[in-house]
Amino acid sequence: MVESREPVEHKPEEGKERRHGAALPASNQTTVLAYSAEKKRSLLSRYIYGVIFLVINLVAWVVRDYAHKVPALLQWLRYCGKEGKDCFHTVGVLRVSFGCFIFFSFMLVSTMKANKLYQACNRWHSGWWATKFIILITSMVVQFFVPLPIIQIYGEVARVGAGIFLLLQLISVIQFITWWNNYWMPDTQFKQSCSLGLLMSTIFYIASLCGIVVMYSLYAPSQSCSLNIFFITWTVVLLVVMMLVSLHSKVNRGLLSSGIMGSYLVFLCWSAIRSEPAIEKCSPQRNVAENDNWTTILGFLLAVCAIVMATFSTGIDSQSFQFRRDEALSEDDIPYNYGFFHFVFSMGAMYFAMLFINWDIHHSTRKWRIDVGWASTWVKIVNEWFAATIYLWSLISPVIRRIKVMDHEESLEHIQNSV
Repeated sequence: MVESREPVEHKPEEGKERRHGAALPASNQTTVLAYSAEKKRSLLSRYIYGVIFLVINLVAWVVRDYAHKVPALLQWLRYCGKEGKDCFHTVGVLRVSFGCFIFFSFMLVSTMKANKLYQACNRWHSGWWATKFIILITSMVVQFFVPLPIIQIYGEVARVGAGIFLLLQLISVIQFITWWNNYWMPDTQFKQSCSLGLLMSTIFYIASLCGIVVMYSLYAPSQSCSLNIFFITWTVVLLVVMMLVSLHSKVNRGLLSSGIMGSYLVFLCWSAIRSEPAIEKCSPQRNVAENDNWTTILGFLLAVCAIVMATFSTGIDSQSFQFRRDEALSEDDIPYNYGFFHFVFSMGAMYFAMLFINWDIHHSTRKWRIDVGWASTWVKIVNEWFAATIYLWSLISPVIRRIKVMDHEESLEHIQNSV
C-alpha cells in the first residue's frame, strides 16, 4: 500500500478571522474543535468507502460464480435473456461494475469542487450514508434492466478505464519510491540514514535476486518454456539497466530507489507468469487446474483484498498528481482530494471487472479464478515494461532539462558577447 504523504498544516495566528467565501464561527477555539471533528469524519469516511468497494467486489464474485444457480430470480427480467444467462458470469460482473462506476462517478461530480471543511460538499462526502446507500443500491439494481448491447459497450470502455487505473497506480508507486529514497538519503545531521538506506537497498536487491532465481526454477524448468525465460531474462536486463542509470554520475540517485523499483518489477513479472492459463506445461498450477483447493480459494480472496487495497491507497494519494506540492494546508482545508478519491474508485470499478473476467468480455472464467489468462498475462507484462520506462525517464529527464538550460544560457552568453 502506498503511504499518503500529508503536507504540514498551517495554522493562522490566533485572533485573526479568515473568510473563504463563508463566515467562520466567532470563537476561534470552537472553530478549531469543529474543524478537527470534521476532519476526523472525513478521514473515517474514506475507510467506509473502502468497505463499500470491498462489498461490491464480493457481490460481483457471487454474481459471477453462483447467480446461475438461481435462474428463477433472474429469468423474469427482460434483459437477462433465456434462463437469466445475461445477468451472471461475465455479463453479471460487468453489470455490477457498471453500477459501482455510476455510483462513484456521481460522488465524483458531487464532491469535485470541495476544498473546505465547512462546505456542504464536505458534509455530503462524510455523511448522509443512508441516502448514499439508497443511491448505491439503485445504481446496482438498475443495471440488471439495461440492454445487453449497452453492457457490452461498457465492457469495452472498462478496458480503457482499467488501463487508466493501472497508470494512476504506477505513478503513485513511483512517487512513493522517490519520496522514500529522498527520506533515506545521507544527511550530516542523521548519520544513521546512510547506513539504514544502504541496508534497505541490500534487502531489496537480495529480494529481487531471490525472486529471479525462484521464477527460473519454477516457471522455466526447461528450454521449452521459452516465453517464460524471455519474460524473466528481460526483467533481469531491466534491473541491471535501472541500477546502472541510477548510479551514473550525472543522475546520482543511489541504489535504494532502483532496488525498490526492481523488486516491484520482479513482482509484476511473477504476477504475469502466475496469470498464465493453468493448462500450460510451464505452469506449476497445472496439477491443480481442475480442483478448487484451499490454496486457490486463499489466492482468490487475497487477490480481492489486493484490488481493494490498491484502489484505496491510490485514491488517498492525490498529492502525487498535483503540480504544486509545497502548499501548506489551512485548518479548514479538506485532508485529501475528494474528487480524485472518487475518480480512482470509479476507475477501480472498471479494473476489478477486468480482473474478474480476465480482460475477456466474451468468455466466462472458472470458479474461484481471478486475473488468469493470456490477456491478463500480457497486460501485466506490458505494465512492467511501462513501469520501467517511466522510472528510467524520471531518472534521465532532470539531466536532460539541465543540459538544455545550460545550452540556452551558453547561447545567450554567446549572443551578448558577439553584440
